[in-house]
Amino acid sequence: MANLSITTAAAEQINRVLDERGHGLGLRVTIKPSGCSGYSYVLDIADEAANDDVAFEEHGVKVFVAPDALEVLDGSEVDYVSEGLNRFFRFNNPNVKDECGCGESFSV
Repeated sequence: MANLSITTAAAEQINRVLDERGHGLGLRVTIKPSGCSGYSYVLDIADEAANDDVAFEEHGVKVFVAPDALEVLDGSEVDYVSEGLNRFFRFNNPNVKDECGCGESFSV
C-alpha cells in the first residue's frame, strides 16, 4: 500500500485554506507531464472524493491522490514552508531522481 505523510505545517495550511473557502474535503494532489524534467505536482482543493481516489489522513486533514500518481508519490512527505517572502507546499519525495534548475519539474 502506498504511503503519503503530511507535516503539521502542511495540515495547518490546508485547514486555513479550507476555512477561508468555507467548504472542501482536503487537498487533492496529482501529477502531470510537464517542464524539462518530466513531471510536476498539481495541487487543488478536493470538494468531493472521486471513486478511485486514495485518501491519506494525518493531523486532522485529508489528502486525496489519484491512483495514477500513487507510484510516483509513494513515500512522499507533504510540507508547507516559508523561505523569505515565499510560502509554498514542498514535496519531500524519495522517488525523485532529478529536478530541473527552476524546481518546477522532476523525474523519477
